Amino acid sequence: MATITKTRTFSIPDFCKRYRLVRGDITRMTQYSPRAVAKWVAGDKPSAAAEKQLKELVRLFDALSEVMETTYVGEWLKAANPAFDNSTPLQVIERGEADRIWHMIYRLQTGEPV
Repeated sequence: MATITKTRTFSIPDFCKRYRLVRGDITRMTQYSPRAVAKWVAGDKPSAAAEKQLKELVRLFDALSEVMETTYVGEWLKAANPAFDNSTPLQVIERGEADRIWHMIYRLQTGEPV
């Protein structure tokens, strides 16, 4: 488990189960190797940079679960989306454009058209 805060720990298997993801999705979103992710699953502490990235993923996915069913997030992540020029949200995250997803969440929460 990777420590995310002093009081909260992050478990990749639990995160994947909650959002219906596979470990490969984590490697794609973080740009870390499958081997690195496997080490985190085994209990190795990620680097400070990786831990920061994992915290941001948790924050993003928590926000997504406020605008859609938690169990639907994984499916949504892998579906082409016209709001992202028919890229999947996973591809958007891979390209380092998670701010586009944050903007979409904001618009959904405030009732602005997406």
